[in-house]
Parts: sequence; C-alpha cells; structure tokens
Amino acid sequence: MTTWVFLRGLTREARHWGDFPTRFRAAFAQALAPGDLLTPDLPGNGRRFMETSSCSVEAMMEACRRDLREQGAKPPYHLLALSLGGMVAVAWAARHPEECRAAVLLSTSLRPWNSFQQRLRPSAYPALLRQLLPSGAAREQAILELTSAHAKELRHVLPDWTAWARECPVSRRNTLRQLLAAARFSAVARPNVPLLILAGERDRMVHPHCSQRLAQAWNADFALHPSAGHDLPLDDGDWVAREVKHWLADNQRGKT
Repeated sequence: MTTWVFLRGLTREARHWGDFPTRFRAAFAQALAPGDLLTPDLPGNGRRFMETSSCSVEAMMEACRRDLREQGAKPPYHLLALSLGGMVAVAWAARHPEECRAAVLLSTSLRPWNSFQQRLRPSAYPALLRQLLPSGAAREQAILELTSAHAKELRHVLPDWTAWARECPVSRRNTLRQLLAAARFSAVARPNVPLLILAGERDRMVHPHCSQRLAQAWNADFALHPSAGHDLPLDDGDWVAREVKHWLADNQRGKT
C-alpha cells in the first residue's frame, strides 16, 4: 500500500490543496483510500498556527516526520510537495531516503542551482510584502494573484481562503521565519530517490527555469505546464495528477 504525503508552501495549510486530493485519487482509479493520502501542516500554518515556524527547512521536515509518527502513519512515503514544501521534501529524501519511495517537486527552487532573482522574482516583491498584512481578504487576494495564472477565474476560492486565514492566522513573525528558512536552504547532492519535477510556464513567483535547471543538474524527470502559475494543483490539478501517474507507470516499467 502506498502512502502519499502532500506538503504545502509558504504560509499555506492543508485546506489550500482544495479539491486536488480528490482529483489525484480519481486519476489513480480510486486506488488510494483516505488514509493513504496525508496533508500535514508545517509548524506555524493551519492547525499548527499557534506554533513557532522554524528558520530551518530541516527542522520543518523533522516536525512533519514527528507529526506523521504520532498519527500512526508509517514510512515509506511518496512525497508531493509545492514550493517551500518541495525544499522540505528534498531535505527529507536526502536525510532519510529509506522513508521516501519517490518525490514530486512542484514549483520549487534551491541554492546553489538557482540565483536569488530567479528563486524569488523581483516582480513578485510587492505581492509578497502583502503577505505581511493582517489576515484578511486583501491579503488572500494578493496571494491568489501571485500564485495563480488564472486568478480571475479562480476568485471563488477567496471566501474560503479568507475564512481559513481568520480561523488559523499565520503571524507576520512566522511568515518571515518561513521566508528565512527558504532563503537559507541549500542542497547540492541529489537525493537517492526517484524524482519528478514540475513547473508552470506562467509562474510569477519563482522562475520556471529554477525547476528546469534543477532537473538538469539532478538528471530528474521534468515537465512544464504551458499556462499554469506557481500553484500548479490549483491552476490544473488534473494535469499534475496525470503527469505523476504516467511518471510512476514509466518508472515501474523500467524496473521490470
């Protein structure tokens, strides 16, 4: 039985996956039961909003491992992780490869493979600064416009996002600590697990070249969505699920 662990990015929580887990299960013909797909929150986000976010990606990773152990979810896992969550997945696969059967990295970037200007595009700075505003509709709209290439069509998510932000507000201090952790994290060696890297051509936050360069450096499989933005599961979750399914099938055929 395969257990998938989904990891979100900066200031986001499990509920921000939206209907993507349902779409992901559907792509696998309902082969995944509810307990086979887990969406833990990083410290400081979601149900853990009262906790202090770490300034270290490695510490975030260890917190997720503890969370899963406490839930009784035993490794090995398949990891699917977005942005900052992708850094957590890389740290996990590098330090505990025996716990990771495979990792899918979405819209991520890493030192030393990508420059600072590519890892956080200068045009994204104003919208990113709005994440330091108090939780509310304006902040969530800024995040949607930054992370989605189809923000106008997806405005229907804003009432839920705003309600979640008020229920589980991510503090300004935790936002800054997560940004610091992302800026500091570096990974030179390729984790010894199968890797798929996906990116969106219209990512306004992280240049898609970051994912492409990482895939080249690590000899990992790569696919680029021609019209999606940073939040690939939001912009086209069906595409992500199909890419993962085909990739896993190809890897399985390669082993036989």
